[in-house]
Amino acid sequence: MIIEAAPLDGIKVIVPKRLGDLRGSFCETYHRENFWRAGIEADFIQDNQSYSAKPGTVRGLHFQSSPFAQDKLVRVIRGRIFDVAVDLRLSSPTYGQSFAIELSAENMRQMFVPVGFAHGFCTLEPETEVLYKVSNYYSPQHDLGLAWDDPALAIAWPVDAQSAILSDRDRRHPRLADLKSPFD
Repeated sequence: MIIEAAPLDGIKVIVPKRLGDLRGSFCETYHRENFWRAGIEADFIQDNQSYSAKPGTVRGLHFQSSPFAQDKLVRVIRGRIFDVAVDLRLSSPTYGQSFAIELSAENMRQMFVPVGFAHGFCTLEPETEVLYKVSNYYSPQHDLGLAWDDPALAIAWPVDAQSAILSDRDRRHPRLADLKSPFD
């Protein structure tokens, strides 16, 4: 397993080592000791899975505030996504900046998104399934979001606003300039 630092402090890209033979393949997707050595000390307590039928489905940008803030470990088990994290830590030199990566069932890459970041993705293939571990339980009262298409974020989404498939909730998130970030 290779764990690489991304340009935004705290974000990590995990590339599991795939072992294969005539039966197929096997890989380790989480190993606490290896993660801890790489600075990922999250205590994952819940797994979530999302299914998106159509390409161009956008989920996010989401985050939870304290005391239910969450670290996330995101991977794709079917299909492909354009995965994004946005730094919302007010004291960070990269506040408001984003990092994006393609995750797929084929490349088996994962992204670790620490507390202090908004997270979202756009599906690139039909029938896409995303599995992610989180370090805290879901709390509707602490569930917040950021406008996925805010021009100030300069995210090169693979879908335009007219074609994107979004929930009503995700259409109403504030822009960065209007967001009161809960993260110091």
